[in-house]
Amino acid sequence: MMELALRRNGVMHPIQCVVSGEEAVAYLEGTGRFLSRSQFPYPSFILTDLKMPNGDGFSVLEYLKRNPNWAIIPTIVFSGSSDPDDIKKSYLLGASSYLVKPGSFDEMTRLLGVLYAYWQECEVPQVDSTGRMLLTASAGKLGERFPHPEDTRTGAVHPNEKPA
Repeated sequence: MMELALRRNGVMHPIQCVVSGEEAVAYLEGTGRFLSRSQFPYPSFILTDLKMPNGDGFSVLEYLKRNPNWAIIPTIVFSGSSDPDDIKKSYLLGASSYLVKPGSFDEMTRLLGVLYAYWQECEVPQVDSTGRMLLTASAGKLGERFPHPEDTRTGAVHPNEKPA
């Protein structure tokens, strides 16, 4: 239903759906059936539910947060839960947004349209085809005083380098 709602909002980009937290992690890692990045391109954003079998949405958020290269992916929780603890925990684990699923398909279509339009306008860090962050030159820029997660310890690559 979500894919249909996104398509009704004009989303022409590939939409990849997985059914569990374990599949989401395998997709991000490009393992198992998700080995081919041409068939399963690296996501530009992630929409996750909290209630999934074999690894819930919290485990997906936790996994993303532990991996600096993937923690930069805009990740939206789209859940049936309006529990304040679920909302707080999602943001603590790095969710970019938290939306409660509406009761009707028409309202879900409207809400996903707003979400899609918003993310189309956002700027996100550049990544290569495997999802690895590209290095940026921070010298002399406002953010240079902050530690750089995009160094060799995270597996980041310079825009002019080929990934290993």
